This record gives sequence, structure tokens and C-alpha cells, in this order.
Amino acid sequence: MPTASSGPTIPDPGFTDIRRDGWIARSVPGPLRPYVTLARLDRPIGTWLLLFPCWWSVALAMPHPLRDWPALLGLMALFAVGAVLMRGAGCTVNDILDRKFDAMVERTRSRPIPSGQVSVRQALVFLALQLLLSLLVLLQLGMTAIELGVLSLALVFTYPLMKRITWWPQAFLGLTFNWGALMGWAAVRDDLGWPAVALYVTGVAWTLGYDTIYAHQDKEDDARIGVKSTALRLGDASKIWIYGFYTLTYVGIGIAGRLAGLGGLFLPVLSLAALQLAWQVATWRPDDQNDCLRMFKSNRWFGWLVLAAILAGKL
Repeated sequence: MPTASSGPTIPDPGFTDIRRDGWIARSVPGPLRPYVTLARLDRPIGTWLLLFPCWWSVALAMPHPLRDWPALLGLMALFAVGAVLMRGAGCTVNDILDRKFDAMVERTRSRPIPSGQVSVRQALVFLALQLLLSLLVLLQLGMTAIELGVLSLALVFTYPLMKRITWWPQAFLGLTFNWGALMGWAAVRDDLGWPAVALYVTGVAWTLGYDTIYAHQDKEDDARIGVKSTALRLGDASKIWIYGFYTLTYVGIGIAGRLAGLGGLFLPVLSLAALQLAWQVATWRPDDQNDCLRMFKSNRWFGWLVLAAILAGKL
């Protein structure tokens, strides 16, 4: 992969989630580091959040996922590879389109494109490579899942533009990041079922919650440069709204489980996941950038608890 031969000095990042002393600095060859950072491989939380709806849906669709664990693990692994690639592609699209905005925001100005480590042309080549590899993964699935995967590109390429035109770009992120709830079901059954649709709609509410928390990191810079977000739209009322989004998340996943005929252990374990969401909002400090990032990342544990609840309901 080519690298930018010259460019401006990387600015002092100030507040950022890019770690200069992380595993990239220790183990990835220098010419590849900007591309690993561009794909957010050093910050896997976004991949987890993209992946969990896929895993939930696969487990929900399989009649006996624990008995058929080799098939379950095989599909989980396939979706994991796809999530890494498509999350990287989505981040690359986002950074290409947002490069001028990113240069004006403290958290994002040290990203590879605005800092000059990767040119737009190089980023486009990298994007094409990620999409090609994603296609190879997609072709391992059935026709319904393949068609859904192709349709998802419309969301991947338009989501980054939403912050320019609506106060609710987090809703469009939810439509994009939870598409796997449809694809996971289709990968197992080669059709679409109501449990998958319920899970998809529910995932949008979940994303509205966690990404509003995330957006509070940038609210001052966003207000200054004219970028819109739910953090700015909801302001001091954000906690109340997020409680509402997370309540819908709990109820919606419960409905999806009921539609799929899950057993009695489902709701008790799902209630543990609900407690994790309640803890997030109750202890979250909206004006603390580090705490916003910490609470956002904690949704990984919610994802595992929901998966555990679905599998428990299959016993």
C-alpha cells in the first residue's frame, strides 16, 4: 500500500482516542500504520458494535445454535471478518468526506487524512481494497444475504453526509450499523423474518443511545464548525432521552426474542443487559470527554450480555 511521501507535520492531537503508544506503534511496520489507523483497527469498539447485531441475529435464527455450534461459530467468524472490513471501509469513506471538518476538531485532527499521512487518492485505493475483500466474504453467504449486503452500501456511502443536513445523524448511523441484524437471519434462513426486523429497528434505538454519548465528546467543536448531532440537539436533556432510547432497546430485543420463540431463561439474562444500560446513563458525565468515551466503549459488554440471553433462551 503506498504512503504519502510528504505532508504536514502531524498536529498535537490534544484529546484523541488514537494511541501513540499502542500496539500499532509496537508491531505494525511504519508505512502501514496510517492505514491501520484509518481503518480503526487500533480502536475495535466500532467493529464490536457493528458485529453484535449480526451475531444476535444468527443465534436468533438458528433453531439449535448450541447443538449446532460448529455452524454457529463458522458464521460468527465469517461475520467477524466482514465486520472488520466493512467498518474499515465505512471509516475510510467517512474520513474522506469529512477531512476538512476533521482538521478543525480536536479529537479528529490527527487522523491520517487531515494530518497528511494519507492522501485522498491513497485512501480511495485502500477503500477499493477493503470493499473487494468484503465482497469475497459476502459471496460465502446465500443469495438473500448477498442482496442485503449490496444494499447496505447505500447507507455506508451516505451516512457521513447526514451530519451536514440533520440533527439526527445518529439515527442514520443506527440504520447502517445494525444492518447485520437482517443479514445474520438471512445467512441462516435465506429469507427475512419478523424477529430480524424487530432486532434491526431495536438496534437503531440502541445506536441512538450510545452514539449520543459518543457525540458529547465533540459538542463544542461541532457547534463551532456547524456540524449537527443529537448531542447538540438534545443538550442537557440527553440523559432523559438516552434513558428512553435504552428502554426501547430492552423492550425491542424482548419482542424479537418473543417472536423467535425464545425460552424462559431469555428475559432474566436480558435484564442483566438492561442493568448495564441503566448503569451507563446513571453514572455518565456528559461534560467529561474521557467518561463519554468510556461509557461508549462499555456497550461491548451489553452486546455480550444480549448474545448470552439469546443463547440461554435457546436452551
